[in-house]
Amino acid sequence: MSLTSTEKRNVFLLAGTQALFQTASVMVMTISGLVGLKLASDKSLATLPIAMMMVAAAATMIPASMLMQRFGRKAGFLLGTSLGCLAGLTAAGAIWLGNFWLFVLANMLVGGYQGFAQYYRFAAADVASANFKSRAISWVIAGGVVAALAGPNIARVTQGVGSVPFMVPYLALSALTVLALLLVTRLELPPIVVAESHGPARPLLEIMRQPVFLTALAGSSVGYAVMIMVMTATPLAMQICGQSLGAAATVIQWHVLGMFVPSFFTGNLIRRFCVLPIMGLGIALLGGHVAIALSGIEFLHFISGLTLLGVGWNFLFIGGTTLLTEAYRPPERAKTQAAHDFLMFGAVSIASFSAGGLLNNWGWRSVNLTALPFLALVLLMVFGLGALRRKDRPAITAG
Repeated sequence: MSLTSTEKRNVFLLAGTQALFQTASVMVMTISGLVGLKLASDKSLATLPIAMMMVAAAATMIPASMLMQRFGRKAGFLLGTSLGCLAGLTAAGAIWLGNFWLFVLANMLVGGYQGFAQYYRFAAADVASANFKSRAISWVIAGGVVAALAGPNIARVTQGVGSVPFMVPYLALSALTVLALLLVTRLELPPIVVAESHGPARPLLEIMRQPVFLTALAGSSVGYAVMIMVMTATPLAMQICGQSLGAAATVIQWHVLGMFVPSFFTGNLIRRFCVLPIMGLGIALLGGHVAIALSGIEFLHFISGLTLLGVGWNFLFIGGTTLLTEAYRPPERAKTQAAHDFLMFGAVSIASFSAGGLLNNWGWRSVNLTALPFLALVLLMVFGLGALRRKDRPAITAG
């Protein structure tokens, strides 16, 4: 299979924008909880900025999809990166003024940026040929490897620079989004066209009732929610356990490497073994993280558990995204993607809200135990869809 130069160029540019976005996102996840703890009068609100970032991301999904449906993905990506630039400046101002609620607003602007950035992977799927689709999604998400190396290190090196701690990392966030803007201007994305040859679009509820959609949604949502809940709580949990910001940054770095390094081969694994077994493996790895987290609170427990958490997220998220592409026809693409990501980030928002309260009131153990019933539910859905497909296959063959 040969790839066109435009196809490869677009995917690599999207991977670059993903890398810059994820670097900014990892920086925020590494230090926003600590800044919230510093600025909030009620310490149980420490993770509220991150939670509101997820709420804003969910709220942005559908408007972002509608805007891109009308004006094109490139226009949407330009607006999203502009929100990221404003977010960094607002956060720096909030820290300078010591204003907790302004800092919450800044994190919501980051969420707006995230809402648009979630469509980078869908843009890659749209421009890729059928055989290249899963690998294109993987390659774009693999841009996060840069974030794993850069995000925690930028946070660690810059958090003490200047007279006001934690202000410079957010100025760096604005600089990263300016670079992302430059990459977006180089994209050559086709318009989102509703093709008549595929027939009329089905109602959204009909699409959402399909087992394939429900399984894709469950895999993406639970994988992302569990990952965010644990990742949000980790820097605070490590601080409670007497470990340094440097140690927490190292753990987050290995976690993010676990999230994105597998992207170099997840697409090939899906092509070879099919999507459902890879999603099942992702669930098993997330369960492995829970087992490690429950076994101790030493640095080794945090770093090994969070690395497994990242790999499990990767398999579930890429698997869920790939499975979702089987749920819609071309005329249904925009509304189905928007509904999926809106519901996914709704779940992620609830998980983010829960992280601070669970950790503050019941401890690190409760944060991890909460994940188990949801992982069991997704595992049942993956097995159920697999059984349904095996049942239908003989009938298709006979026909």
